[in-house]
Amino acid sequence: MGLTGAVAILLIASFPAIFAVTFQVGDTSGWESGVDYTTWVSGKTFRVGDTLEFKYGPTHSVSVVDKADFDACDSSAATEVFSDGDTSIDLTGVGTIHFICPTPGHCLGGMKLAIPVLAAVSSPATPSPPSSPRSSPPPSPRTPPSSTPPPLAPRSPRKPKTPSPSASPPANESESSTPSPSPSPTSQQSPSTTSPSPSPPNAASKGVMSYGMIGVTMVLMYNIMS
Repeated sequence: MGLTGAVAILLIASFPAIFAVTFQVGDTSGWESGVDYTTWVSGKTFRVGDTLEFKYGPTHSVSVVDKADFDACDSSAATEVFSDGDTSIDLTGVGTIHFICPTPGHCLGGMKLAIPVLAAVSSPATPSPPSSPRSSPPPSPRTPPSSTPPPLAPRSPRKPKTPSPSASPPANESESSTPSPSPSPTSQQSPSTTSPSPSPPNAASKGVMSYGMIGVTMVLMYNIMS
């Protein structure tokens, strides 16, 4: 920033002070009897930050009063009283300020002053010196939200339950209720290998054989004994 820029900033910063005005009440006549202060006020603009300067002799004073006492020229309830002969009063608030001279008869003779105070001229904002641009990291790209829901994870197949070795398979109802027929001997043997069973001897042949045996026995015993 060059010298010209610095001077411009100082001028902007002191803008209200430069444009603040000091008004000498009554101009060259001062605060004195026989001056028309209503005419003196007309055409002037008073703002917050301006200053009123009262110059007067020893027979005068300056009292700050409200509107009612201003109209009645009553200084008994004055908020401020000055009698130094050279009084400077700063205008610090917006509104009308009323002044009178408390010396008897002087206010009624025209030594009264009403000052309408306006707001101060707003100063422009002081520009800040430009700062060196900082390199900011590029913004990370944002992934747009997907409208398709993510696929579900495949479910593992469920293993079939293995029956315990001790458990016997359930018997079929028909097999448990109906006994299986046993095979007959004739159905298991083939016709070619089947031999005819001998017929039992009759009773006559049995008797002959018995008597024959007895005879043979008796013969043998006889031969032995002889």
